[in-house]
This record gives sequence, C-alpha cells and structure tokens, in this order.
Amino acid sequence: MLYSSTRNADEKVTASQAILKGLAENGGLFVPDSIPSLEVPVEKLADMSYQETAYEVMKLFLTDFTEEELKNCIKNAYDSKFDTEEIAPLVKAQDAYYLELFHGATIAFKDMALSILPHLLITAARKNEVKNDIVILTATSGDTGKAALAGFADVKGTKIIVFYPKDGVSPIQQKQMVTQKGDNTFVVGINGNFDQAQTGVKQMFSDKALAKEMEAAGYQFSSANSINIGRLVPQIVYYVYAYAKMVKAGNIQNGETMNVVVPTGNFGNILAAFYAKNMGLPIGKLICASNENKVLYDFFTTGEYDKNRDFILTSSPSMDILISSNLERLIYRIAGNDAKKNQELMKSLQENGKYEITAEMKEQLKDFYGNYASEAETAAIIKEIYDETGYIIDTHTAVAAVVYKKYQKDTKDVAKTVIASTASPYKFTRSVMTAIDEKYDSQPDFELVDELEKLSKVKVPQAIEDIRTAPVLHKTVCEVNEMQSVVKKFLGI
Repeated sequence: MLYSSTRNADEKVTASQAILKGLAENGGLFVPDSIPSLEVPVEKLADMSYQETAYEVMKLFLTDFTEEELKNCIKNAYDSKFDTEEIAPLVKAQDAYYLELFHGATIAFKDMALSILPHLLITAARKNEVKNDIVILTATSGDTGKAALAGFADVKGTKIIVFYPKDGVSPIQQKQMVTQKGDNTFVVGINGNFDQAQTGVKQMFSDKALAKEMEAAGYQFSSANSINIGRLVPQIVYYVYAYAKMVKAGNIQNGETMNVVVPTGNFGNILAAFYAKNMGLPIGKLICASNENKVLYDFFTTGEYDKNRDFILTSSPSMDILISSNLERLIYRIAGNDAKKNQELMKSLQENGKYEITAEMKEQLKDFYGNYASEAETAAIIKEIYDETGYIIDTHTAVAAVVYKKYQKDTKDVAKTVIASTASPYKFTRSVMTAIDEKYDSQPDFELVDELEKLSKVKVPQAIEDIRTAPVLHKTVCEVNEMQSVVKKFLGI
C-alpha cells in the first residue's frame, strides 16, 4: 500500500515513510491510494480482543511492517497503561451507546493512537535506516499535547516539543502538560489560539532552510498531530471494535447499520469513522458535532468552508478550532483524488480564508450530517443525562449528545447509535460540575475532583492524582512569531 500527498500526485511513499515524515512536501497530507476492505468477518471480530482487532485493521494499511513488528507495537501500546482490559468499553445511557475512549494514561481519546505512535515511529526509523534524532513537533488544543508527551517521554532517539494556546485549554489540561517529566520533552504556551499554533508548526515543517539546519545538527521533524497517518490508522480500529462488540452483546444484528456521532475539531476522529465505513463496516450516518466554533457545521450545510469569523473560547476547548486540518483528506477524496484541484482549494483557504466545493463534490457528502451545540445546550445535556441515568459525560461528549438529539429530531432516524466519548469528565471538572449544579463553581479545582468522584462513583483516574502536587517543570511562553527561535534554542541549533 502506497501513500500519496493530497497536494502533489507525484509524491508517493510507503506507510513507514509517511509515518516518519508526518507531513508531505508543500503542506500536503498523506492518504492511502485505496481504502482496503476488512478481511475478517464481523462474527469473528466479535470474539477478538482490542489488540487482535487492532492487528486485523492496521495490517491492511501498514503493509511494509512485518507481522512481528506490528504485533510488537500493538502489544506495547495497549497494555496496563489503560485502566480497563477492554481498552474502549461501551456504556449505554438514554438511547445511545457511549464508546469510552478515555481509559488511557492521559484520560482522553488521543491516547488510543498516541500510545502506539512512538512504537510505529521508532520501528519506521529503523526500517528506513534513519540516523537522525526525530523531533516531534506538535500543536495542541489541549489533549494531543499531553498524550503525545506521555507517549514520547524518554523514548530514545526522539525529542518532543508541544505548543499550546496559553489561555485556551482547561486548567487540568494545562497542569497535565506543564508538569510533564522527561529530558526530551519541551512544552511552550503561546500568546495566541490553536489555529495560530498549528499554522506555526506547519510553517516549520515546510521551511526548507530550517530542515537543512536541523539535518546538519542531526535532527529531523515528524508530527504527532492527527495529520500523521500513524495517528489516523489506529483510530479506525475502535469503530470496528465498537461494532463487533455491539454485535457480540446482541445490541445490534450483524449487518445492521450503526450511526456514529463524533465531537469534531480537527476532523481526524470522524475521518477515521469514514475510513471504517469505506472498509465495509456497516456505518450509516457520520454525525459531525461542533461547538460554537461551527465552521464544519456551516461547511456541511452550505458547501463553503470559511474560517473568517470570531474564534470562540468554549467549555470544550479541544474543539476550539477554525482550520480542521484533516478535512483536507476528505476534500481530496471527493475531488476524485485530484491533488491539483485540492491544492487550489487549500491555496484559497490560505489566501482568502475560505473555499467552496462544487455541487458534484457536495453530493458525495451525503453520509455526513453536521450540527452544533451552544454552551447552554452543552451544560444542559450534562445535567439531563446525570439526573436521568447517573452517568456523567465531559463537555466534548456533551456536544455530541446535543447534536445526536438534533439529528434524531431532524431525521426521525432510529438506527442504533454510538457516540465517541472523547474525554473523561475529570479532565473538565469545573465545567462538568457547574453544569450539574452551579453551587460547585466556588470550589477549588481539586476539591471538585473529589466531589465528582462522589457523584459519578468512578474512581479518580491516576492521571489526575499524578498532577495534584506535581511541580511545574515547563514555564516557557512565547509570541506566535517566536515559535521557530524557541524550537532552535531547545535543540541547541
């Protein structure tokens, strides 16, 4: 299986090369030349563990990894770092099934892919005889940063630099990052928003002069963002696993369609569900849930992607994004895998902040439904689900729950539905607790953690216990235009 750049038809690489590079030349993203079909029938998948399912899905995409290499990566990733053997359990609340993707080391869905990415990357480096140290350069809207730091901390032959918007993440998210141990880790707050951090990182990736300086110093960049195909492929796994487990539990008949609702920022998580559908998994609608930064809802409604709007800080900060990088992979596909056409649209986004797709392209988005949740609706659904069922969800999952209700009302569709539950409520304790009862707003963050444990009857995760008293190790803050000099200083260039 080869991977092509979404912006240059001539750039083709193997899976391991795509993982190593992270981003293609001139800012393109790597996409598989074709989407493979699932080889194992669902009735067989139903009896498989998460690790076995992961192998059956990932071997179809990462074809230049040997069986031993891939199984080794999977075994090292999905182990006791997760607090449940199931890795991604399903919980029914009201009339939806919540796929809990937050049982890893940093209590967010990013762990599902970022616990395996370091192993894939080091294997890929050996396979391609890379002598340089690999510098993971990543922008985060809150969750990717900590999950990447945890995955790469003290991994030999790597360094990791994470930029985050200083005033755009939750207090717990920030504490998780700035207390990160590891000699090879570096965390920087920027005076700006996530889109500015992400743009700064992408500019460094495509800076030829910087690449030369890095090479001379024995370094090369790679990415842990969902722009890296090594992040996207592992995410396909949990949709396949969820369907198989729904069949095994008798919640759905084999072959019956299942809808998927995904709270969406950078578009990687829902794109993984789209890939799973195209592998033959019986997914019906792909329901794209946005917060008040509803650039994707507007896109699915009108066919125009327009980032020229106010950037709103919400209680679901991991989705406070106006440039959804992974959408480019879908655009490339609906443009008939036409790199030239895709590049024109991306150029328009860069120069004018917007682009419009053709009627023929829009016709190919029929599998998607987009809607959004206001801040008030997000808080109200957290309280409603808790009051009715005792189950507590985080703010991002709540956005998805609101949009699911809007979808039901709009379409009267009664298909069984899985909601991607992307973070533990413990990660957004204040927003969650004040949604349940405003009296909690006057309490300090870590007191709220203990109150949440009482209400939810779910033990405080280790990830939270670890940061209660942890010292702050990363204090660097910079302006957007200083990002490159900060990177060079850390690397001693």
